[in-house]
Amino acid sequence: MKWYREPLVHFLFLGTALFGLSQWLDNRAGNAAAAPSEIVVSQGRIRSLAETFKRLWNRPPTQAELEGLLRDYIREEVMYREALALGLDRDDTIVRRRLQQKIEFLADDLAAAVEPTEQELSEFLAQHPESFRVDARLTFSQVFLNPERRGTLLETDTASLLNELNAPSAAPDLATLGDSRMLDMHLEEVSQGDVARQFGAEFAAELFTLPLGRWQGPVKSGYGVHLVRVEGRIPGRPLPLAEVRDAVARDWTAAKRHEIKETHYQTLLRRYSVSIEKPPSGDSGTAVMAEVKR
Repeated sequence: MKWYREPLVHFLFLGTALFGLSQWLDNRAGNAAAAPSEIVVSQGRIRSLAETFKRLWNRPPTQAELEGLLRDYIREEVMYREALALGLDRDDTIVRRRLQQKIEFLADDLAAAVEPTEQELSEFLAQHPESFRVDARLTFSQVFLNPERRGTLLETDTASLLNELNAPSAAPDLATLGDSRMLDMHLEEVSQGDVARQFGAEFAAELFTLPLGRWQGPVKSGYGVHLVRVEGRIPGRPLPLAEVRDAVARDWTAAKRHEIKETHYQTLLRRYSVSIEKPPSGDSGTAVMAEVKR
């Protein structure tokens, strides 16, 4: 693996970038303090205002419109500086969250710039096989017996019907059997999740353990009991990287983004001493305090 793909290098690069940003912000704050009444509108800023206008209206601004944009920008800058001077940003939840987002965007940008190698994707796939596989599928038939309708005869009726269905010469018409026409009597190549959505998780779990070719039961569902015959099974299998590379790359990038953001946060957190005030004795806030400190 090449050195520039190492996570440690990414974190060092991120730390350097954050340090540079911090220095730039400190210098900017220092310059503002030294000359609080000076507002410089650079040519770069003017071009930016004009480009923003052009993207919005599909044409460049007129001279009058550009002068209006400059007046609006200067007004915004004056109000912004005065708000900072008064500390109006300090206890504003919306401002705090927006600033938090902007810091986190730095880590997002770094994560987006990191491209996984084939080896990293292969390792990620090996670590998360259940996320990238073809589920096992079954083809089966079922006959439903309603416990409320059958009452005390349910057990006897179930055993009798099971013997009838498994008789050597049996050729049953499933449409004439059972107590419901609302449930599908035959399902082709369905996954365990598909079965669970229609019949419930307990039914699906038991169904996928049954042998092929013979009526079995009773198998319980949320409706009642069923006699079932598994007629075909396609085993599940893990997918090779070549078939799911894009999906693996997306999940790898998401995991890497989370990893970098968390490392970034832990690096910043070490710069602070955090103390949590204890609530009064017996206060319900104790549990919350303990949770926060984990």
